[in-house]
Amino acid sequence: MSSESDIRATAARLSIAAGRPPPLAFAPISGGKNNRVYRLDYGDGVAPAALKRYFVSKADPRNRLATEWAFLTYARARGVDAVPSALAVEEETHSALYSFVPGRKLAPGEVGAREVGAALDFIAAINSAPRAFAEMPAGSEACFAVGQHLALIDRRVTRLEQQIGPDVPMRDEAMHFVRTMIFPAWETVRARILRAAAAGRINSDTALAPSEICLSPSDFGFHNALVRPDGKITFIDFEYAGRDDPAKLVCDFFCQPEVPVPLDLWRPFTEGVIARLDLSARFRVVFDLLLDAYRLKWVCIILNEFVATDAARRGYAVGSDRITRCSAQLAKAQEKLAQVAL
Repeated sequence: MSSESDIRATAARLSIAAGRPPPLAFAPISGGKNNRVYRLDYGDGVAPAALKRYFVSKADPRNRLATEWAFLTYARARGVDAVPSALAVEEETHSALYSFVPGRKLAPGEVGAREVGAALDFIAAINSAPRAFAEMPAGSEACFAVGQHLALIDRRVTRLEQQIGPDVPMRDEAMHFVRTMIFPAWETVRARILRAAAAGRINSDTALAPSEICLSPSDFGFHNALVRPDGKITFIDFEYAGRDDPAKLVCDFFCQPEVPVPLDLWRPFTEGVIARLDLSARFRVVFDLLLDAYRLKWVCIILNEFVATDAARRGYAVGSDRITRCSAQLAKAQEKLAQVAL
């Protein structure tokens, strides 16, 4: 647990590195699930900044700081202004300074065609020619063939049963839900995709061509977006970004549960992605087939509260009572599973 004096010292060092004075004040910003974020205020007409301290654990080796820094640097270098600017970084304390984005979170039910259009514009902008992200790392849990998507969700489902701890709140209820609801649902959805492969509608083993791979923000959706005072949308949080399959980007976008995207915008968005990323028509079939698979993946993600390593990360950022969090997440997982076509 970082002390106030430690945070203040880090804020001062990063501010000076960014050509700013030490901040006069800082305050935590709520809403992050994995990290801690603070608003820094300077006075004298200096724009505020955001200090982000990243969660680090031996059990989860992903370098969230390096990933987000690389993504933002790449996007800004291409003139994309729908993301914060990267100002200064301090790897020793797993901290970075970014431009502060004034704005508000979108509420569930507020997402419409305008907002989805802004998301499509953003994806097109970071993937526009010349595409110079071939050397960037793969995104978290990146997939480059349909079979890899199936293996990913297999791992997610299996992990739940194996890693729900004996002392976790509501363990019996969670295990019953995993074994009697999630397992059968995944078998049904997986079989549907394999039948499509056997019928020649998709090829489950063929890897994407380099031109078909996209740069993905990962964990992309309006839960990671702010509406600025001028009405424009800024996208935030790119800790898992990298090269990936457009199908994963699209399905995650429509499956994230916090600020849902209406399903009646599925076709306009998917057709927009195909057109603006210059993808072949076969992606239309893959997108449609994988949607239910990714709904199940998100059921598993919602239940991460029952897994020790993920609960520790959320506790680091949120700090709320775990019994309350487990109860809420189980209810959300049940609601998400009801969306799967069985």
